[in-house]
Amino acid sequence: MKGFEEKLNHLEELAEQIRDREIPLETAMGLFDEGVVLSKSLEEELEGFERKVEILSNEPPEDGSGEAELSPF
Repeated sequence: MKGFEEKLNHLEELAEQIRDREIPLETAMGLFDEGVVLSKSLEEELEGFERKVEILSNEPPEDGSGEAELSPF
């Protein structure tokens, strides 16, 4: 499975291809369908990332000090 950034780049490529007025309508519709499926997949991934950030930002600190310690992703 491709990573998020690769999927997003592919979606942008699909959009560029659809804008090409030289491609047949059937081809454009196929690209559009692929883009819809891909965008839904990306949306689900983003929602998962958001939930994870929300969970991590609400966790109590592990050292019991009452202050959250920030760490890089």
